[in-house]
Amino acid sequence: MATFTDSRISRIEAVTLNDLKPNPRNARTHSKRQIKLIADSLKAFGFVNPILIDEDGMIVAGHGRVAAAKRIGMTEVPALRIEHLSDDEKRAYVLADNQLAARAGWDPDILAIELQHLIEVASSSM
Repeated sequence: MATFTDSRISRIEAVTLNDLKPNPRNARTHSKRQIKLIADSLKAFGFVNPILIDEDGMIVAGHGRVAAAKRIGMTEVPALRIEHLSDDEKRAYVLADNQLAARAGWDPDILAIELQHLIEVASSSM
């Protein structure tokens, strides 16, 4: 079993939005509708997935979450500093992270069960 022992990744910290720098090479785009959906999720569940930044405060992953945080008036977000990657490794990670998420699928049976449960919960609270 693998264990986490990489001391190069520090703890999650609160970072001021004004101190963050967007990655000029970020190929991922976010529509206004998607930013609104992310903002709605942040309001409903909190900011439970920290953004990733490098040693200079450049966003490695989380541009959509940062835009959504700004939209709802947040001034800081949780961030995890990724300082052990070279510039080439950061560029590769950005693409790999986005592409891996895009290639994920759904189990239709479990999805149907979960959606039905949420419909029942929403109906019973009305």
